[in-house]
Amino acid sequence: MDKLVSSWYNDQSLPESYIFPPHERPGKLLVPRCNTVPVIDLSDTRTNLVHQILKASQEFGLFQVVNHGVPPNIMSETMSVFHKFFELPAEDKASLTVYTNDPKRCKLVTSTLDYDREKIHLWRDVLRHPCHPDCIEFWPRKPLRYREVVAACSIEAKKLGLEILELLCEGIGIEHGYFEHELTEDLLLGANHYPPCPDPSLTLGIPKHFDPDILTILLQEHISGLQVLKDGEWIGVRPIPNAFVVNIGYILQVISNNKLKGAEHRVVTNSSDHRISVVFCMNPAGNSNIEPAKSVVTATNPPLCRGFQFKEFLDNFYSMEGDADLALQPFKL
Repeated sequence: MDKLVSSWYNDQSLPESYIFPPHERPGKLLVPRCNTVPVIDLSDTRTNLVHQILKASQEFGLFQVVNHGVPPNIMSETMSVFHKFFELPAEDKASLTVYTNDPKRCKLVTSTLDYDREKIHLWRDVLRHPCHPDCIEFWPRKPLRYREVVAACSIEAKKLGLEILELLCEGIGIEHGYFEHELTEDLLLGANHYPPCPDPSLTLGIPKHFDPDILTILLQEHISGLQVLKDGEWIGVRPIPNAFVVNIGYILQVISNNKLKGAEHRVVTNSSDHRISVVFCMNPAGNSNIEPAKSVVTATNPPLCRGFQFKEFLDNFYSMEGDADLALQPFKL
């Protein structure tokens, strides 16, 4: 428990092990909270939605959705329950900080699961667990209603993700229902807690990366921190009340044969506020075969890679320290 950033962040200056190399640091430059990141109203007509979501996915790889049908009380209760979780006494969180290889178990760690081997640590604590009904018995028992609230939100997040994937299928010509079942079988939750940081210019909550999944549904609160790389420049993703941020995952980029763009993004810290974000990652089953969809492959647009198992890609992704392009290299044609 003494490794958790939240247990000692107030007691010392930024440790050397959290300072990124100069070329990776966010620095002291102010990154604007950009109003050009697409915000899509899901109550619009289907024709407009297909066009808007496809355009956003090709230009940014990331967009926000409003009027998405998820009840506001579920969203607010989810954020509230995670604030309460990270405020729990150390003894209530201790059982979750013991590392285990059991994929059903919750894991509460600081930085990443590779804390003891990594060269530089991330300024965050993160709770991770699968959202499959078979795993609920391993979820935290505290705070009260954690299981009830998080289960309700995870159901809504997956439903929203499948709706967006159907719109994307329509936009790029992939058959209806392509992403149902094994390609979105595993929903993984990650709740990130970023405590106030002594020097946000030197460290990161999460470094630049692509999400190694199909789709990421993100619930963020009013405090800024998420940034997306667009045309070589970092821009802040402005928090919008009752909105979800949707990231195109790298695996979806592969399946679309590069018709869609994965969002390269990072998270910066701040010196005054605790920030919490909740992500739902839609992942294929480990033994799922990943390849460009046949309907997007033509003589003039040949497949960019051969088929591979999702778990093969993940093994490469983590061994390459989160570099998705390098992880895909062994499978490229």
